[in-house]
Amino acid sequence: MDVERFIPGLDLAERFYNEVVRPVLDARFPGLVHSAALLGFGSEVLGYDTPQSMDHEWGVRGQIFLSEGDHEEFATAINVLLARESPREFLGLPVDLVQRDGVGNFIMTQSNKGPVRHGVRVVTVGSFCRGRLGFDPRPAMRFEDWLVVPQQLLLGVTAGRVFHDGLAQLAPLRDALRYYPDEVWLALLAAQWRRIDQEEPFMARCGDVGDDVGSRLVAARQAREMMRLCFLMERRYWPYTKWFGTAFARLACAERIGPLLATALRGETWPERERALNAAGVAIAEMHNALGLTPPIEAAASRFHERSYRVIHAGRFVEALLERIADPILRDVAMTGCIDQFADSTDILSYPERISRLRGFFPSVAPPT
Repeated sequence: MDVERFIPGLDLAERFYNEVVRPVLDARFPGLVHSAALLGFGSEVLGYDTPQSMDHEWGVRGQIFLSEGDHEEFATAINVLLARESPREFLGLPVDLVQRDGVGNFIMTQSNKGPVRHGVRVVTVGSFCRGRLGFDPRPAMRFEDWLVVPQQLLLGVTAGRVFHDGLAQLAPLRDALRYYPDEVWLALLAAQWRRIDQEEPFMARCGDVGDDVGSRLVAARQAREMMRLCFLMERRYWPYTKWFGTAFARLACAERIGPLLATALRGETWPERERALNAAGVAIAEMHNALGLTPPIEAAASRFHERSYRVIHAGRFVEALLERIADPILRDVAMTGCIDQFADSTDILSYPERISRLRGFFPSVAPPT
């Protein structure tokens, strides 16, 4: 792995398309209408790749999108052509992407034998969506579609980079999936405040009975739920765990709230953790008020029943948001939220074919007219 040759994966993919793939297509398939992009999985799609990323699941790759008819007619020929005419190296990096023993992650591999095992996939917009989301969201997403698709998968379609959109299909797709419709958004905000509400006194209670490890664990859970609420408030999808903190640091609110949550996580005593969590909660409450979604709610912590513990009383925000949701089914959705808010399994959140089995959990809700 020659880390000195690293360039961001999105830049690498775009240059390979412009300097290799597009000239080949223009020469052998002149006039072929297509789009080109790097979307879907991978740290580089999110713009978070570093030289360390080069050791697996990283390399020269991308997607060529064709119409359904052209895909049926030309996809195999394009794959064969690129395998024959792609260079073995591009910008000093191996182009072959090989799975060791035919399984597992693909790895950049120096090779001089046989066709080039390139990472450019020839697809249709529909087949790409079915592979990444489990279904084709066009012409419109239903409410239950929004609820069952993990944010990290939606992010994989709306992040990345489009190099060329001759089909004029990628831009409207990405715009349509950019973020949740307002009424779904309100339900997810309510659900996220509810998650905070359900455990907000537990950190202090654990500490009060001498369970320091339990207190720290609850503090970490509360910090994560607050961070997720910040993503929702700023209308940003959150990525999977590895890049969750990195993405949070790029939110507008991170400069203020990040240090408070860091203090909560490293606090040596539960009162220290409580003060920091409440300070973060006050800041997030002020963010809520600034959105103007509900009448202003006092941004302050107070005692939990008759105990000495102080909490933000997140349930106040749940009730206020529920008043804004007209659809009774979405009001019920606000009790659990979307799939990311109640499922925490990589084997569910990363695999569309498994996600589809959870559709029955969500009620069918008519989309807005």
